[in-house]
Amino acid sequence: MMSRRVQGGAMVVEFAILLPVMVLLAVGIMEYGRAVYQYDTLTKSARSAARYLSQHAAGNATAIDIARNLAVCGQRDCSGQQPLLPGLTVANVAVCDASNCAGTHLGQATGSGSLNLVTVTITGYVFDAIVPAMVPDITFGPIHASMRQGS
Repeated sequence: MMSRRVQGGAMVVEFAILLPVMVLLAVGIMEYGRAVYQYDTLTKSARSAARYLSQHAAGNATAIDIARNLAVCGQRDCSGQQPLLPGLTVANVAVCDASNCAGTHLGQATGSGSLNLVTVTITGYVFDAIVPAMVPDITFGPIHASMRQGS
C-alpha cells in the first residue's frame, strides 16, 4: 500500500497538469461573458435611442442628435461623459426615419392603415478581448432597433 506522502505527491502532480486547462477554460468563459454583456448593452442602447425617436417627428435633427447620444453614453448629452462601452462613438450610430429613408420607413402599410418607422443601427463596434491569444477581437454585425414613429 502507498503511503499518504506518496499519494499527496501524486495529487500535486495531477493538479499541476490540470491547472493550465482549468485556467484556460475559466478565462474563455470570462471573455465569452464579456462579449455577451457588451452585445446586450449595444442592443439595449439601440432600443433606447429608437424609443426616444419614436416620440418625435421624422427629420427632427435635435432629436436625432440626442438619440445618438443616448445610444453612446446613455444620456441626452455626452459632453464629459464616458461611453457605455469602450470605443463606442456617435460615428457607430446611424438613424433611419421617414425623412432620410423614405422608401423603407415612410407610410408603411399595415392591416389598419399606414405608419412611419424609425430604425437605430449600431455598426462597426469591435469587442476588444483582454486575452487576444485565446479569444480574437470580434466586430459585431449591425445591431438594429426599429419602432413606430410618431408624427
